[in-house]
Amino acid sequence: MKRSPTMKDVAEAAGVSVMTVSRAFKEDASVGKATRQKIRDTAERLGYVFDMAAANLRTQRSDFVAVTIPSLNNANFASTVEALTSTLSQSGYQVLLGHTNYDIDREEQLIAQFLRRRPEAIVVTGGRHTEKARHLLLGAGVPVIETWDEPEDPIGHVVGFSNAGSIALLVDHLVEAGRKRIGFIGGASDSDFRGQDRRRGYRAAMAAHGLPAHRIIGSGEVQHPMQEGAKAVIELLKAHPDTDAVICVSDLVGFGAMTECQRRGISVPGQVAIAGFGAYDISEVCNPTLTTVDPKAEEIGKRAAELALALLQSSKDAIGARIEPVLKVAQSTLGA
Repeated sequence: MKRSPTMKDVAEAAGVSVMTVSRAFKEDASVGKATRQKIRDTAERLGYVFDMAAANLRTQRSDFVAVTIPSLNNANFASTVEALTSTLSQSGYQVLLGHTNYDIDREEQLIAQFLRRRPEAIVVTGGRHTEKARHLLLGAGVPVIETWDEPEDPIGHVVGFSNAGSIALLVDHLVEAGRKRIGFIGGASDSDFRGQDRRRGYRAAMAAHGLPAHRIIGSGEVQHPMQEGAKAVIELLKAHPDTDAVICVSDLVGFGAMTECQRRGISVPGQVAIAGFGAYDISEVCNPTLTTVDPKAEEIGKRAAELALALLQSSKDAIGARIEPVLKVAQSTLGA
């Protein structure tokens, strides 16, 4: 069996020292661009693969940031991870991604597994965790960043926004448009804490306008938002037929609700105005286009990565970031 090429083989073939080869693969600034390219070209020709795990074992560094997200098929979380990954990679860090499926017990397991691999930092989605997960994060000894939320008792640093407060943007808009009998779909799942916060925000915003907030229908589990939205809007209109506007916990729920209304001959926005949350691509291409709130998913990822890098460099100026969601008014809530 042919033996695998070693770092020494690459060094001899490239005419450099073994230490220079090692530094070239670790993006060490002491190695010039031309030399680094020569070494990597030589390694590729020989079929050599740099053993990053062994190198990290020697330096006690992993060069990865652990990240948890609730969903793999949610475009918002995908945008956050993409921006985070892109920003971290520019400084030589990689992302180790964990999927919780909106399950805080699963998040707890992932955090424990992450810590055994010594991440440089941990970025989690949301501000609610099991007691054990919170204990693990508090004792992690690395920067911890909570995103997509504004936790009352942060573990470390926060890059997020108020899910409850952002719904006031939609309620205010609908009231200004003359809608007073406003309902809400979503926030029923025990695992969707951000959805629960948005429903709480709906109640608070309606109360601020002196309006009743009893027109609430849960949209079921978050894994099938369009189907749940379609079922929930009919349930809502059956229970409260005079409803003139509906705020949905997400754009996908909103799209399902709007499509079902159209299927049943219910005019949107003529009879019922419908709004969502998330600024998904679908909100711009559906007919009518869907009023929504943009939580700035990409900015959350970029700012979280920048904060992690600053904390890893022990910057005294490293602080969290409060993201300000933006209302995007579209056809689904305009007109009567």
